[in-house]
Amino acid sequence: MEFFAAFPGAHFVIAGFVGLIVGSFLNVVAYRVPIMLGRSWREQCAELDAEDLPEPAHAVGKPFNLVTPNSTCPGCGSAISAHHNIPVLGYLFLRGRCASCASRISPRYPVVEAIAGILSLTAAWVFGPSWQLVLALPFTWTLLALAVIDIDHTLLPDSMTLPLMWAGLVASLFMVDGAVIFTDVTSSVIGAAAGYLALWSVYQIFKLATGKEGMGYGDFKLLAAIGAWMGWQVLPLVIMLSAAVGTIVGTAMIVFGGNSRETPIPFGPYLAAAGWIALLWGGDLTAWYARFLS
Repeated sequence: MEFFAAFPGAHFVIAGFVGLIVGSFLNVVAYRVPIMLGRSWREQCAELDAEDLPEPAHAVGKPFNLVTPNSTCPGCGSAISAHHNIPVLGYLFLRGRCASCASRISPRYPVVEAIAGILSLTAAWVFGPSWQLVLALPFTWTLLALAVIDIDHTLLPDSMTLPLMWAGLVASLFMVDGAVIFTDVTSSVIGAAAGYLALWSVYQIFKLATGKEGMGYGDFKLLAAIGAWMGWQVLPLVIMLSAAVGTIVGTAMIVFGGNSRETPIPFGPYLAAAGWIALLWGGDLTAWYARFLS
């Protein structure tokens, strides 16, 4: 930390720069993980119809993971050169079109990169050059990737939610200068269990009352991960924030977007946003709410 004391503000530059680079990788994660899952399911169960997670033509019959192949155009499959793959700037330089086939590139890519950079800068502003920032950044990036995947596929992969939960439990074991980083072990373990059981109970009650499934098991695991990172104390705040925003957005989509009440709405992005807000400002919000009620 002596480096940051000698160069005030350096952590902002580093966090923002790394956030942009990671944001570019998060686009790869959000695009490839569902395809990898669909391929894995087909291999494990030949009779499974995995049409909801189709493979693009350039991936069929070839190695496909987070490392291989190199980034390619979704339209023509041409490899994207390194200087065209610079976060945000590469998209602007290409004017949103593939250099090979001139097909439009979704603005979602630079948006995710920019959001990753902004969230990283915000975390650096809140935590400063600290061990909290070192852990908050990967937590933030994972939540962002999960939110994008859930928006695209209404899916929260176990390969991401479960490692996130275990990382939170492990992080609770460590202390810095005699203080916990985010929460203590007991609160972390209870938070993981309570986070899972809270939404699981809502799911079961809703299913008994309506005969329908109100949410997926991935939501339970994501809330368990959030509870593991911050302890059971933040769960009421996270549930309240995610439910409020989900209700507002869902109502707006019905009223203005033409969606029916039967249209499934992914809940993961709201949980992820609420969990991130709780990580940065949960203590302040809880204290404010307690003062408001008193």
